[in-house]
Amino acid sequence: MWNGQTVSVVLPTYAERLSIRRVIEAFFETGVVDEVVVIDNNAEPGTREEVAATRARLVVEPRQGYGHAIRRGLLEADGELVVVTEPDGTFLPQDISKLLVYSDECDAVFGTRTTRNFIWRGANMPPLLRWGNWGVAKLVEALFNTNHLSDVGCTYKLFHRDLARHIAQHMAIGANHAAIEIMLITITSRASFIELPVNYLPRVGRSSVTGNHLVAIGLGLRMVREVLRYRLRGGAPPYRSERRPPLAPLVELPRASETHKRAVEQTTN
Repeated sequence: MWNGQTVSVVLPTYAERLSIRRVIEAFFETGVVDEVVVIDNNAEPGTREEVAATRARLVVEPRQGYGHAIRRGLLEADGELVVVTEPDGTFLPQDISKLLVYSDECDAVFGTRTTRNFIWRGANMPPLLRWGNWGVAKLVEALFNTNHLSDVGCTYKLFHRDLARHIAQHMAIGANHAAIEIMLITITSRASFIELPVNYLPRVGRSSVTGNHLVAIGLGLRMVREVLRYRLRGGAPPYRSERRPPLAPLVELPRASETHKRAVEQTTN
């Protein structure tokens, strides 16, 4: 629970049998997580047994691909705040507190793995991946005239439940490059968001995507193609927040001080 709002964590799994139980337990240990939803995306044998030993809820998504798993998770999560991330040990469950703090003012909070001081020794973030993610992020930032972005591949994100449902309804990509589609739907829907640095750790086991440079390059090219496609077609329909109008001015933010409000009013009169 965070500020009276229930919190769900969505974990898609395929090859994380060795790490998933500890990740689930660590999220519950934060004291703010009410529900963990594990999306079994044709996971390796033994994964279900690891999940069954925890308080997490298991949901099976037979259609193979990160996008299919995340879409199912966004629809299944019951929490008012929905966090999606990986169960492979690359992210710290404790970093959820960073995302939650900004959820008070934003519809979505994106993590970024490209901040150098937050990349742990041994983490799979060589220059090719780091600068590749940064480059595509800057392309998005420029083409859509949006907030600061530095990582299009980070899978540690938070959404308010109404936005999570909105994203799921408009997702079309079932494969690994769905991460960029989620970001583009958020941006073109005019939802409010911010990007924050999160810790990035060595993975438990080997990644079938970023562990192979050729596969990673191919993924990056598909992301660029998706960015250009969204720019040309106009993006997703507008998202209407249940909490306030999209892109509300500062004076309407619930946590803005009365002094700050008066100062803004004086400068605009």
